[in-house]
Amino acid sequence: MAVLGFSQDDTRKVLGELNQALFNHEQWAETINRTLACHLTPDQADLATDAHHKCRFGQWVRSPHGKTLAGHPGMAEMMTAHERMHRYCRTILLSSVRSEAVELQDYERFTNALKQLRTEINTIKHELEETIHSLDPLTGATKSIGMLTKLREQQDLVKRKAHFCCLAMIVVDDFKTLIEKHGAAMGDRVLAAFAQQAKDQLRLFDFLFRYGGEEFLLCLPNAHIEAGFDVVDHLRKIFADVTFEDKDGAPFHVTLSGGLTPLDADVSVEESIGRADKALYAATAAGRDRVVVWDASMTRGRQGAT
Repeated sequence: MAVLGFSQDDTRKVLGELNQALFNHEQWAETINRTLACHLTPDQADLATDAHHKCRFGQWVRSPHGKTLAGHPGMAEMMTAHERMHRYCRTILLSSVRSEAVELQDYERFTNALKQLRTEINTIKHELEETIHSLDPLTGATKSIGMLTKLREQQDLVKRKAHFCCLAMIVVDDFKTLIEKHGAAMGDRVLAAFAQQAKDQLRLFDFLFRYGGEEFLLCLPNAHIEAGFDVVDHLRKIFADVTFEDKDGAPFHVTLSGGLTPLDADVSVEESIGRADKALYAATAAGRDRVVVWDASMTRGRQGAT
């Protein structure tokens, strides 16, 4: 899953904070084992019923960057494992405080929860690391490498009726003329601005791919075609309000066109992408600055924007 709201720099920062939080947690686990083995007095914070909020890892989870990851499906499991681990830890620490033998079953529950937490953390770490390497350096959108694999995963969910999904092909209108008039550097600025604005508006689990040149492919999991249309049309409208300035300081605006289709369970992913592309062609042929939904009458292959 892409961490869509983050640039590469932001993702590196979150990854660094997660690594530090994991280090702090490992240090805490060593302290717990030392406390049990040497019959030391435990930290009172570890005996509290809300110990999972008091530890440094728990504090990071509730920090701004930790909260940003709250939409990640693995975060819920991680937080559950973290709370459960502290609960089991409190049980064995209380036995130690009372000079009672720690029950093997209680200790195994604690260590199993500890292992599960490590697994959940390392899974999120791995995804963040993959995200860093999979982002287009100019726009921060996901590179098209691996795109089909991700879309097929979404299609499998559609086939199992786990959710709906739709795809949108989005293009910066008349991009060639923009480059000729304002230069390649301005073209890069426009593409980066669109990608950033899209990331600011989309959900954490949406996918924005740099499809090629001025084209982006947007995957909206758990969205009917009506909801997908509203999302893409909203992106179109707010981007049209963005003001750019040419080399002389004169303001100008740039528009978008989009083609939308459901991610169909009964055809190949490539066919669904082709349908979005045909709908995009219909949008550009009709005058640009609009979103068109694919329908079966769009049998003609794309011939390019006019």
